[in-house]
Amino acid sequence: MITNKLKEVLATYIKDNLDGSKVGTGGNSTSPASTTLDVDAGGTPTVSVVKTDENIIEVKVTVSGSAITGKVIREMGLFDGSDMWARFNFSGVGPFSNTEVVEFFVVMEVE
Repeated sequence: MITNKLKEVLATYIKDNLDGSKVGTGGNSTSPASTTLDVDAGGTPTVSVVKTDENIIEVKVTVSGSAITGKVIREMGLFDGSDMWARFNFSGVGPFSNTEVVEFFVVMEVE
């Protein structure tokens, strides 16, 4: 068991330090030893991180279609600088046109 205070501290740390994201075209199963995406699709997604409760963080990742034109996205990672903190693989979405905008939403709860 961790205390409510530690949950709050950990959520704040995540909010304050999660500063990057990448999307990719790989979709293999996730390993906790991974340090990068399977196949980085390129581009520079924008990341918005909000702490919505004492122990809940909501992350919004936005990717311009011009960065992933014609690609099918199957993975998304969250980063602290160069360290990957989380990787999500999913059924492919896309391909995307130059004018589209893609948004991914992640809700994390520290328990």
